[in-house]
Amino acid sequence: MSCDCPAVDPMESAMLREFLSHWSPKVETMPGQRQSGALPYSVVEGRVVFLLITSRRTGRWIFPKGDIEPGMTPWESAALEALEEAGVNGQIGTEPVGSYRSSASVDGSSLVDVDLYPLRVETQLDTWKEMDQRLRHWAVLPEARRLLNDSALSRLAVKLQIQLRRESQGAVPPAA
Repeated sequence: MSCDCPAVDPMESAMLREFLSHWSPKVETMPGQRQSGALPYSVVEGRVVFLLITSRRTGRWIFPKGDIEPGMTPWESAALEALEEAGVNGQIGTEPVGSYRSSASVDGSSLVDVDLYPLRVETQLDTWKEMDQRLRHWAVLPEARRLLNDSALSRLAVKLQIQLRRESQGAVPPAA
């Protein structure tokens, strides 16, 4: 098998590594630290809708997440985050849909892995803890994918919709 790739000069490669080691920002994953989050959804007229909230720090659309509270399981903590950040509660799954990597610092220099648990919303409160700090918005998958800035979050929403469709044996229409 051949490649039409240009040959890499070992000296040039070493110089590039040296340059990057001095000038590129150091990004490290925080060892052993994980967060948990909820992927809130509901099924309306046979279609899955997702609840997005804005980040307090950046204003970007995300799903509720945070540190795992002492004495709580990751999914219990995820349900608490959804209640505090989005004002919703319901049935939380005990298996994550998946995980993604998120910035754990303002400057983006440290990262944390976040496990997202599916939360079938049963109640939406009119007032909740962080209502003055965040917006919330229900969206079908195509709109949710457009609003979510992080492609990993979009992929997890797609994955959940596929899982829900399989569970309901085709009652949920495919993503547009």
